[in-house]
Amino acid sequence: MTLPMGLAIFFTLWWIVLFSVLPFGVRSQHEDVDFAAGTDPGAPVAPRLLMKAAITTLVTSVLFAALWWFMEHQ
Repeated sequence: MTLPMGLAIFFTLWWIVLFSVLPFGVRSQHEDVDFAAGTDPGAPVAPRLLMKAAITTLVTSVLFAALWWFMEHQ
């Protein structure tokens, strides 16, 4: 696997995993007692995006390593 192809695969996997991780642990303002006036009721209270980006990077790294190993030892 060449470096540009590896980066493209990692980037694509990262976005797929991110969209899979984003809904975990999200509470909307509608579900929470503290509702900010003038905002959408479906807006998340605390999205914790940095934590989700870190989890996404960790999961993607494991998936990419498994894919790389499979492609190299096939």
